[in-house]
Amino acid sequence: MVAKGPVWLVGMMGAGKSAVGAALALRLGRRFVDTDAEIERERSASVAEIFAREGEAAFRACEREAVARLCAEPVVAALGGGAVAQPGIAEAVARAGTRVWLRARPETLLARLGDGAGRPLLAGLAPAVRLARLRELLAAREAAYARAELVVDTDDLAVDEVVDRIAAGLASRGVAA
Repeated sequence: MVAKGPVWLVGMMGAGKSAVGAALALRLGRRFVDTDAEIERERSASVAEIFAREGEAAFRACEREAVARLCAEPVVAALGGGAVAQPGIAEAVARAGTRVWLRARPETLLARLGDGAGRPLLAGLAPAVRLARLRELLAAREAAYARAELVVDTDDLAVDEVVDRIAAGLASRGVAA
C-alpha cells in the first residue's frame, strides 16, 4: 500500500468499479481513470472490437501499458475485471498503490450486466450460461482479487454507501487523498 499512489478498484465486471470509481475520485479529490475506457479511446475501438480483431492477448498488452502509465499518478483507477489476474499487472498495482476489491455475488453481477452485450467474455450467451461463465471467471480470478488491502461487498449497497466504506477503509490505512 502506497499512501499517495493510485487507488486501484478491482473486481468482476458488473461489481461497480466505474460508477464507484467516479464517485470515489470526486470524494478524494483525485482524477478518475477507467482503464477499459482509456484503451478504447487510445485504440479508437471498443474492448469487444479489440478482442474480436486482435484477440485477448493484444487487449491484455494494452491493459499492461495503461496500468504502467498510471502507477506514478495519484488516481482512482477502475481496472478491467481480468487485469489483476494477468502477469505483471498484479505486481505493478501492488507496488504502486492500494487495491480495493469490489466484491459481488455472481447473481448480482448477472442482474447488473443484463444480456452481456459489449462484454466479450459474455456476449451472445444465454442467461444460465452467462451465470456459469461469471462463476467460472470469478473462481479463476478470486485469488488475485483477494490480495486487495480492502474488500467491500457491493451486492446490496448504493454507490454512495460503497464510497463511504472505501473512504473509511482508506482513511484507517493512512491512504491520503
